[in-house]
Amino acid sequence: MSSVRNQYTATLLPNGKVLVAGGYNGSVSLSSAELYDPAAGTFSATGSMSAARYGHSATLLPNSKVLL
Repeated sequence: MSSVRNQYTATLLPNGKVLVAGGYNGSVSLSSAELYDPAAGTFSATGSMSAARYGHSATLLPNSKVLL
């Protein structure tokens, strides 16, 4: 991961990648999100949330979007 984080969510997406969103880095809550590709073993940055959050929950919706 490019950002140290705890209390984040990790959601398995239909394409096999994992969306890691939010969390706390020891100083501040995070609004950033990253995609983990288990086939390549890499993380890449993706869009940020409109508000920082940690200790939240995430649900994969039928349309493949993630609700936080």
